[in-house]
Amino acid sequence: MSATDPGPAAPHGAHGRAPTGARKWAVYKGSPYFPATVLLFILAAAAGLFAGSYTYAMANPTPHRIPTAVVIRAQTGRGEEFVAAMDKALSASLVIQRFPTWARAREALEEQRVFTIVRSGGGGVTLDVASASGATVAQLLAESAVKVGRAIDVPVTVRDVNPLQRGDPHGLALFYISLAAVIVGFVGAIQLSVHARALVPLERIAFTVAYSLLGAFAIAAVVDWLLGALDLPFVHSWLILALTMFTCGMAFTMFNTLIGRWAMLPTWGVMVLLGNPSSGGAVSWPLLPSVLGHIGRWLPPGASVNAQHTAVYYRGHQFLFPYLVLAAWALVSCTVFWVWRHRHPGGRDHVPRHAASAG
Repeated sequence: MSATDPGPAAPHGAHGRAPTGARKWAVYKGSPYFPATVLLFILAAAAGLFAGSYTYAMANPTPHRIPTAVVIRAQTGRGEEFVAAMDKALSASLVIQRFPTWARAREALEEQRVFTIVRSGGGGVTLDVASASGATVAQLLAESAVKVGRAIDVPVTVRDVNPLQRGDPHGLALFYISLAAVIVGFVGAIQLSVHARALVPLERIAFTVAYSLLGAFAIAAVVDWLLGALDLPFVHSWLILALTMFTCGMAFTMFNTLIGRWAMLPTWGVMVLLGNPSSGGAVSWPLLPSVLGHIGRWLPPGASVNAQHTAVYYRGHQFLFPYLVLAAWALVSCTVFWVWRHRHPGGRDHVPRHAASAG
């Protein structure tokens, strides 16, 4: 180094101070590494919760409350003995409702107010189940009835008075098509927010309606026409699926309006972690943990499964409740999105830039 070379400048002033912890945190928080790190922990937690919620709800179905119709003649004491033994075998989970005639009890079964009918006569007991009301419940009742009959030496006849369709022997197809509608519903809204960010509110709602109608038609057509797994009341099932997809899509849009880029968290939590396991599609609600059995009916996945279930297997006994649940979620989501639409990360100016500049 020559005598005239001044060498490196000595640090001085604010530029010479080491960055403080607060400054380092601010820089890190403004970098892409912060949301990526947060996502690492969110995804890990979501994976554990996903596995835990489904395992908790479905891995070991246990009877909690099974509405049971009983039609027993006064002179047949063995029928009462059978009912008491069945209740004991099922951990006192039978909720007994007595009916004067089998016809009245069958009407209650068709209205899904009971899951089975116990009636005595001919020296034995007949147990009527309905796989359409829940394959897991019907299987549990049938197996328990046979064991109890052998134990107390009472002949038992088990009849399935409303069986599942031949293409869906385990009763899972309705759960799968509803699950597809739920997942595609909010994933479609996510894709609109990413790839069609400039859509204004009315356009966003319109495209959500469009992909819901088209996607629901594809689901119903594949399951019914292509695979033949279910004989659907096509228009009815199609519209239920479309309403489900629209509801889930608008639910994500609502959360996206309220909390921005983290909207996936409440959407995934409500629809997948909580809604699908408690829907009653894979495991009927009498075998779900009691809290899930009640909550599931108020969430879009459970409402969708219930509406489809009744439309396919109990066409003459429709319920308004699941449609009201879906409609309420859709209405609230659309209202929140519309009222706070200025907070939604998408949209565009309708006035061209050059026109605005000229003005």
